[in-house]
Amino acid sequence: MSDLSLVALGSQSTSTELAPKAFVSLTHSYLNFSLGTQSALLPTRQVQEAITIPAAHITPIPNMPPAILGLINRRSQVLWVADLALMLGLAGIAYPTTQQYNLVLVQIGSVIMGLRVHQVVGILSTPPDQIQPAPAYVPPSLVPFLQGCVLQDKDVLLVLDGEAILQAPALRSPD
Repeated sequence: MSDLSLVALGSQSTSTELAPKAFVSLTHSYLNFSLGTQSALLPTRQVQEAITIPAAHITPIPNMPPAILGLINRRSQVLWVADLALMLGLAGIAYPTTQQYNLVLVQIGSVIMGLRVHQVVGILSTPPDQIQPAPAYVPPSLVPFLQGCVLQDKDVLLVLDGEAILQAPALRSPD
């Protein structure tokens, strides 16, 4: 019996149809990752997957903005890969010297792009009312990419907007 076709039991002469149940999401889920010492979140609805790939699998493309690392072939699709910290203006992020890159594949509509992050932490579920405005110390260059922040155990998690990231000026080649 589906939720949309429930009929009140025990009524003999008249059956009363119950209204479809409205499911209200009490929490939203986010991919939790780090950019150096800064923790950040992306809505899971904007994340296709998180992967680790050898650095040699990224093909560099000449004359591209510094944030663009190159191209990868993923499941017969050619995808751009960018360094998220550079895109957001977070200079000085020290990545491990490993030859592996942690990538978050973000999908907005039909556009998919790989974003290099320092480390993928996991999934975090939080109620929407826990998202607060960004604190005053957040660099102004980062504000256009934020939906807000979540405070968790004395740590500030930046809630990023994947759509704004894919439209970042750092992805455009200089004219």
